[in-house]
Amino acid sequence: MEKVSGKWALVTGASSGFGQDFASLLAERGYDLVLVARRAVPMEVLATELRSQHRVQVRVIAQDLASAAGADALIATLAEQNIQIHTLINNAGFGVFGEFTEQPYEKTEEMLQLNMLSLTRLTYGFARQMQQRGEGQILLVASIGGYQATPFYAAYAASKAYVLLLGEALNVEMAKYGVKVSVLSPGITATGFLDVSGQKATLYQRLMMMQSRPVAEIGLRAMFAGKPSVIPGIMNKLTIFSNRFAPRWLQAKIAASLMKN
Repeated sequence: MEKVSGKWALVTGASSGFGQDFASLLAERGYDLVLVARRAVPMEVLATELRSQHRVQVRVIAQDLASAAGADALIATLAEQNIQIHTLINNAGFGVFGEFTEQPYEKTEEMLQLNMLSLTRLTYGFARQMQQRGEGQILLVASIGGYQATPFYAAYAASKAYVLLLGEALNVEMAKYGVKVSVLSPGITATGFLDVSGQKATLYQRLMMMQSRPVAEIGLRAMFAGKPSVIPGIMNKLTIFSNRFAPRWLQAKIAASLMKN
């Protein structure tokens, strides 16, 4: 594993789940870290561990990226601190489970702000800086839900389809500037996602569940290699491959049955 020195990585959603694993894995590679999420306390605990174990700098920024001004505020804070981001892990996001019309619209709007608009603003802001320097890496975290319509996660899956297509397009656009852009599309993983979304794990989800750290490792390897997109886990890969042989209306009906049983 190649060690780096003096380069900063920004990890959003760093208070739990994938975010903490991304941070740990990057610290092992020698990256200094900016950790961002709403909750400061879990990030401070992680920061203390990473400073001690890997002798890296770690900055903790408590910032709500689900607000319209959150991403701009984060970019401005890093500019004031003169921190140049070499690697961006756009991981922050959440889902809302249930029938679309039964969910409070404000919650859905907050989700879309975080999953798409804030992600896009951070990608745009830091990609421009990387482009000017002629190097950099960006990982966008999508979902296998982004490959198909998913009843009971309708808006969430649609937001991840946006992330998937955005990242795969930017992989091509940014390559000539020396900037790598990749998309990680996990399936169900042992993070706090289900608790936040309000869903109790189904039998299908329990059988398909992957652990968080190996998924994060797969995503980072894809990013460092400059791959446009990666789906972790053989069963997730088979699920998405099999979708090629079914019309989208049938995919949606199958997905609905798996979400409720």
